[in-house]
Amino acid sequence: MNFSKKNHDFLKGNIKLMSKKLLSLVAISALLVGCSSSKQTTAAPAKPAMTVTDFAKTITAAELKEALYVYASDEFEGRDTGEPGQKKAIEFLKKHYVELSIPAALPNNDYYQEVPLERTAAPVVTLNVNGKDFKTVDNFVSFAGSNGTINTDEVVYVGYGIEDDNYSSYKDIDVSGKIVLFKNGEPKGKDGKYIISGTEESTGKWSNMREEFSSKSGIAKDKGAKAALYYNPDVYGMIAQRFGKGRTSMGLKSKEEKEDTMNFMLVNTSLAEAIVSDIATNEKSQVVKTPVTLNYKTNKEDFNSENVVAYIKGSEKPDEYIVISAHLDHVGMRDGKIYNGADDDGSGTVSLLEVAEAFKMAADNGQGPKRSVVFLHVTGEEKGLLGSRYYTDMDPIFPLENTVANLNIDMVGRTDPKRTEGDRNYIYLIGSDKLSTDLHNISEEVNKKYTNIELDYTYNDENDPNRFYYRSDHYNFAKNNVPIIFYFNGTHDDYHQHTDTPDKIEYDLLENRSRLIFHTAWELANRAERIVVDKATDSE
Repeated sequence: MNFSKKNHDFLKGNIKLMSKKLLSLVAISALLVGCSSSKQTTAAPAKPAMTVTDFAKTITAAELKEALYVYASDEFEGRDTGEPGQKKAIEFLKKHYVELSIPAALPNNDYYQEVPLERTAAPVVTLNVNGKDFKTVDNFVSFAGSNGTINTDEVVYVGYGIEDDNYSSYKDIDVSGKIVLFKNGEPKGKDGKYIISGTEESTGKWSNMREEFSSKSGIAKDKGAKAALYYNPDVYGMIAQRFGKGRTSMGLKSKEEKEDTMNFMLVNTSLAEAIVSDIATNEKSQVVKTPVTLNYKTNKEDFNSENVVAYIKGSEKPDEYIVISAHLDHVGMRDGKIYNGADDDGSGTVSLLEVAEAFKMAADNGQGPKRSVVFLHVTGEEKGLLGSRYYTDMDPIFPLENTVANLNIDMVGRTDPKRTEGDRNYIYLIGSDKLSTDLHNISEEVNKKYTNIELDYTYNDENDPNRFYYRSDHYNFAKNNVPIIFYFNGTHDDYHQHTDTPDKIEYDLLENRSRLIFHTAWELANRAERIVVDKATDSE
């Protein structure tokens, strides 16, 4: 950010020039005193110290706009996690910190914290029953499995697949190492009453497909089955349409290999009747002699993404940390359109860069923070808060027990069209009072003293149906008992659309909000006592 670097260099030049002038004046004064004790000299006036307000004023709408028009440009291709555009984004961030001489947080001057990820697509599954091939989506939907092939000459049909005090589908049948088939529902007696409840009302235990799906397959797995086929004709069409082709998902790569998972799939009527021809009326558990070959192959790809981490070491309490965060990623490209993510979270990213620059200017002026301040740009937020979860749960560069607070910036450049009352100069604050009364009070006091923004706590409500408290990177700190503030302007029609572009950002608001975040971080970093955690962690 060229304009700010000039400011930075200009300040350093002024300090050096003033120092030279002061030395020259001192030397001349000493000479005059030596020559004539009767002559009086006047010391040069001391340069007035810069204030926190002076540093905050280096955060400007012009610089924020300059940076965001680059960061949210088409060149960055929507910054999708692991894609070339995201790599350009981290290079942009690193260059900024290098130019400002803000140190990297990792050894060997490394700004990149590698985040190991895996991308999972639909598995490749083939199924042959009695010499006939059945197909994914047309005949079955696979939900879980282990790599490998199962060959068997028989399938164990267990009716409703229920294990209960009043009824068992597994009586006198061993399913260990077998493929089992069960159907939805629960049994009735000859009197028309449900056997388990003993009334005309079912127990309701298996009325919900998801619960039935989980409980009946769990019973089969506990009894040692290798695979379970679930027949539920009432929902098959809907499930096949929604999930049949599978969805590509992304997650953190586990350090440990997962245990083998039982193969589990939903089957349609054609496939179920190929095993038990009268399955609609047949409830009797039995071993069905029919050859089956089931082959399952996972479809996973390992890759790395990166968090970008820089920091300024504290002058008095270097082992206590204030972490300021924003996510660097967005959703990439879809249907040939680039989703630039100017507000989400380009606005938070450039805000964080400007806050970092203000802290560096203070440090270069001999007024560095007493506590260390960490500037954390996390990846994979759009994929499930992956970069922040990796930082907090797997590889915290700085100990969480020494992390005083996390200030998280996610979407701070626009206004919420649904917010019809109040000043446009507002910001939604979420979580400030969840863990620390101190943090909430400091936030309020700092705002009144410096920025006078309307702090709106609408989405801080415990009953907020949007559950924003759980939906951005601060939550991974909060669940680890680190007090947080989430700064957020609310959603709008361009949220997660290709129309979220930098020309729609309200840069005057972005400037004032960024200054609020700087002032709050400054107070947390420089106050005598660390804030107290006096409330219980609210975790899901």
